[in-house]
Amino acid sequence: MLFRRRRQHARAVAREAVRTGFTVVDRRAPVAEIAKALLRKAFPDHWSFLLGELALYSLLVLVLTGTWLTLFFEPGTKEALYNGSYVPLQGLPMSTAYLSTLHITFDIRGGLLIRQMHHWAALIFMAAISVHLLRIFFTGSFRRPREFNWAIGVSLFFLSLLEGFCGYSLPDDLLSGTGLRTANTIVMSIPVVGTHLAYLLWDGAFPGHLLNNRLYILHVLFVPGALIALVTVHLMLVVYLKHTQWSGRGRTNHNVVGQPMFPHFIAKSTGLFLMVFATVAVLGTVAQVNPVWNYGPYRADQVSTGAQPDWYVGFLEGALRLMPRWELAVAGHTVMWNVLLPAVVLPGVLAVLLIAYPVFERWITGDRGEYHLCDRPRDQPTRTALGVAGVVAYAVLLAAGGNDVMAFSFRLSVNTLTWVFRVGFFVFPVLAFLLTKRLCLAMQSHELHVLTHGEETGYVTQRVQGSLEPGHRPASPVRLYRFLVRDLPEPAPAPGAGAPRRSRLRAALNRWYFRRRVSLAATADQERHVEEALARPERKTP
Repeated sequence: MLFRRRRQHARAVAREAVRTGFTVVDRRAPVAEIAKALLRKAFPDHWSFLLGELALYSLLVLVLTGTWLTLFFEPGTKEALYNGSYVPLQGLPMSTAYLSTLHITFDIRGGLLIRQMHHWAALIFMAAISVHLLRIFFTGSFRRPREFNWAIGVSLFFLSLLEGFCGYSLPDDLLSGTGLRTANTIVMSIPVVGTHLAYLLWDGAFPGHLLNNRLYILHVLFVPGALIALVTVHLMLVVYLKHTQWSGRGRTNHNVVGQPMFPHFIAKSTGLFLMVFATVAVLGTVAQVNPVWNYGPYRADQVSTGAQPDWYVGFLEGALRLMPRWELAVAGHTVMWNVLLPAVVLPGVLAVLLIAYPVFERWITGDRGEYHLCDRPRDQPTRTALGVAGVVAYAVLLAAGGNDVMAFSFRLSVNTLTWVFRVGFFVFPVLAFLLTKRLCLAMQSHELHVLTHGEETGYVTQRVQGSLEPGHRPASPVRLYRFLVRDLPEPAPAPGAGAPRRSRLRAALNRWYFRRRVSLAATADQERHVEEALARPERKTP
């Protein structure tokens, strides 16, 4: 009885202290208002919205495992002899970075597991952020008022590429050293300033002695700091601008239908984080990745056979392999088009196109309204076809990055494969665009058939005359709603002969973008409900 009273008294004192502390803070900052609004925020319940959370939680695993690795990793290129546990490399001279990596792998308890978890988390993070960007693109979630958040997402993708490259290069093994040799060539291909910039980064001629230390600082400090800052801004904008959602009964451009953050979303999100962490731990345990001890220390006069980077920068490797050996001498300077175009111009053009696409689409539509309902990809055939064409072009470059391995495995000619990929880089995306647009229009035509005749029942009726007709029943209201609630702007009319060239170009692009579509017949009552769902709220911002 005495101990029970003491426990009750201690709990009462603790509750009173928490209440007093919260009151003190709330009087000086709007804590209660922010907490109430945040904890009751609605989160739509759909699997596609988990892609961003997968990226966030894999980044968290990266931070946790990377923090542990920094306690033991020692960067640098100072040479030392290896006398560790891995017998095949004993007595070999190697850099401090490679020696430290082997020490973590073989002599630190759990070191190999944490290293592999870190690498797998990086691969999952890049996959999740890539698919998350594709989901946003195909559903039109980048439109106003989320253009700035889309630009942040694209910036996060390219920053993650840089972070992955820095981490990939830190062990200073033969595979990562080959990648640094390629990076040195890419930097030197920049006209006029390339040579000076390479000497500045490497502190002299390749391989230099300071780049490993500089990459370490970038990998553990500057780039992670930028990533965390951008992720924080990204999440704040998600909360402020509210979530997009798929169309459905009761869901409009004016509301968000879903589960509150507390307790539903927090419980599910915590479970997802634990699943991500467990998956990374299992992969780190049973799936070997980046076995640096098999490659050996880096030597500038050696190149490992079948050397490919991680998949997320494989498109750059493929672009370098497909580019013909074009060079041009201008005013005493050699312009290496075979390196400059695929490794410098191509990523730059890709970044500009991705960031500018929302502006381009808004310009050709002329619409300044807000969008909070997700588009189904089939309802925007041109945008979907453009996205699929981009994915196919990326896949061709990624496959071309392993042309030597494919030639060796299937006993094919490397030159033949190279020309197949060169032609495919220009032909396959065009075919994918045409096929994807045709499929989207075919699915719209099927929805028109269902809307007009109903769903097939699977039963066949034979008439007196002997003809057979399939049976139909009216489509469900939920399915009809999904068919009809779609935003399809009318193609812009052709301007007059005296219109400015800019207006004529805009009208031509608008007709190309929106001309091909299938109109769905709807009753007056259905049209009224569709207009109410698609009515867009207008902010006071320009």
